[in-house]
Amino acid sequence: MIPDTYPKVSIIVASYNSADTIKECLESILTLDYPPDHVEIIVMDGFSKDTTVKIAQQFPVKVISLPLNAPAAYNYAQKTAIYPILGFIDSDAKVEPQWLKKLVPHLSEPQVAGVSGSIETWNQSNPWARSIGYEIKNRYQRIGRYTRRIATMNLLLKKSALEEVDGWDENLPSQYDTDFGFRITKKGYKIAYEPSALCYHYNRTTLKTFYRQQLQYGKNTLKLYFKHDKLARGDEITDAGMNIQPILLLVVVLLFFLGLIPLLRILWIGPPVILLSMLLYFTYSAAKISSKFHDWSAMRLVVLYFVRAGAWFNGAVTTTLSYLLERKR
Repeated sequence: MIPDTYPKVSIIVASYNSADTIKECLESILTLDYPPDHVEIIVMDGFSKDTTVKIAQQFPVKVISLPLNAPAAYNYAQKTAIYPILGFIDSDAKVEPQWLKKLVPHLSEPQVAGVSGSIETWNQSNPWARSIGYEIKNRYQRIGRYTRRIATMNLLLKKSALEEVDGWDENLPSQYDTDFGFRITKKGYKIAYEPSALCYHYNRTTLKTFYRQQLQYGKNTLKLYFKHDKLARGDEITDAGMNIQPILLLVVVLLFFLGLIPLLRILWIGPPVILLSMLLYFTYSAAKISSKFHDWSAMRLVVLYFVRAGAWFNGAVTTTLSYLLERKR
């Protein structure tokens, strides 16, 4: 592919309080092995309270600050983007120099609306971040040549296909990428996966920040599954085993409170049995991943799995209570 035949791409970076990563993110985009005049970079900032905007403004990019969530920011940027291919890179991610060159050929395939690369861990030195990265990488390795949905962490999309499904759902502050994938594949399109195109993601470094992230996923996953009930069955990225874990925690809570009734006290046998079963399953899963990646520090996944299940459960409960309260008004 000679330079003049490369498609022109508008790369959109949604940011919020990303001062620690935005510099390296933009540097990686600006140093792509790709004709510079074929790439437009748009930073959509959601009114960051740190120095994200000041840092971004030091680069030859378009910076737009608006109080929008990620899908709303993407919809706004889509209207201002000047090129027919849209690229999406998270502000806490960076890509290898060949990333774009490896992805764009897939867009010439019939019915391919988008293409994504694989995900590596940026902050490998942190054991929590490294463990999270192993788990994500393990799930991504289950993807074949095509997938029904993929994260916007590193993604190319044909602008025309995105417009055909009316863009991103702004009512889903997270999980909007899963929703988009479901809607685009229902139209007969495909999302290609190119594992050799590498993106490095800055994973959460503490249990507290990981919990907060997963809580947001939990709040919106319930909305997503009401919108697309088939997704609750699981797929190669989020399998049925992950989806059932918050339900098991719900059963634990229900059995505990029912057991407060003297005649039903025997139900208290249930919670420890369920939690022990989850512990054994989590230990087995963490051991498999630790062995696969030759790093036994990944046994931290046992803790991370419990934190994620708890966050998803709390998020689902919060969403349900909010819905019920709104209906009463």
